[in-house]
Amino acid sequence: MQLGLKQKKCFGRTPEQIIAVRPMKDGVIADYTATQLMLKNIIQKVKKRYSIGKPRIVVGVPSGITEVEERAVEESVIQAGAREVFLIEEPMAAAIGAMLDVGEPSGSIIVDIGGGTTEVAVISLGGIVVSHSLRVAGDELDRDIINYIKREKNLSIGETTAEELKMEIGCAMPLMTEGWVEVRGRDLTDGLPKTMKITSRDMEAAMKESLEKIVDVIKQTLEKTPPELASDIMEKGIVLAGGGALIKNLDKLISTETKMPVYVAEEPLDCVVKGTGKTLEDLDKLRTVLLNSRKRKR
Repeated sequence: MQLGLKQKKCFGRTPEQIIAVRPMKDGVIADYTATQLMLKNIIQKVKKRYSIGKPRIVVGVPSGITEVEERAVEESVIQAGAREVFLIEEPMAAAIGAMLDVGEPSGSIIVDIGGGTTEVAVISLGGIVVSHSLRVAGDELDRDIINYIKREKNLSIGETTAEELKMEIGCAMPLMTEGWVEVRGRDLTDGLPKTMKITSRDMEAAMKESLEKIVDVIKQTLEKTPPELASDIMEKGIVLAGGGALIKNLDKLISTETKMPVYVAEEPLDCVVKGTGKTLEDLDKLRTVLLNSRKRKR
């Protein structure tokens, strides 16, 4: 985590001879070499800290990942120093991390809005019954904010500023009290630095289209859910995980559109990593989850 945060601060601030790259994009590997080096660095730190040999590693991947992308992930992790690698679908990991009863014969629905993808899945008896993976999530929302401010305010801002705006005043529906933040960027008219006031209404307008896509994919998943599981979901409600779950009033928007109760998981940012950790502690359970996943994909 510390490695990622240090690197993230470099975006838009590096000299010509240094390039800051993102090894992962839309939930899958975008730069194989950079991903391998990053994983090797992380694994070496863990081995040094805990004095262990080659570790077993569980990796969360989007439910819509292709076989080619799966192999790329497995190979990069093995070559980075892992003894054995397991791939678990992110919505399943998020559901486990959110403390849902995934092994029970009743339906639960999880919506994991991460950085690269939004994962929606109905889970029952330790397996995914219906799922959709949408490559619209936090990163896309940041790009929406950048483009909106450029188009409507004639101001150029970077990804870091856009993400800060999203976290501070981003909302899916109007707030009780409108928020605002002063941002610094480059005026597109004269090219000079400029400070401008951006409101929560601006954020709502900027993210509206992408949030509508997320709501639509939730509806599509519910439409394909078997009736018996649908009744369970009506009773339990929809659970939101991932960083996107923290967008203000997103739960209210989804509830309004689906006519169902919506809850934000406790510590939504950590649901996937907590879920993968729990499965690693119980390898028999993990193998059952992976077997169910393979049967569904055939």
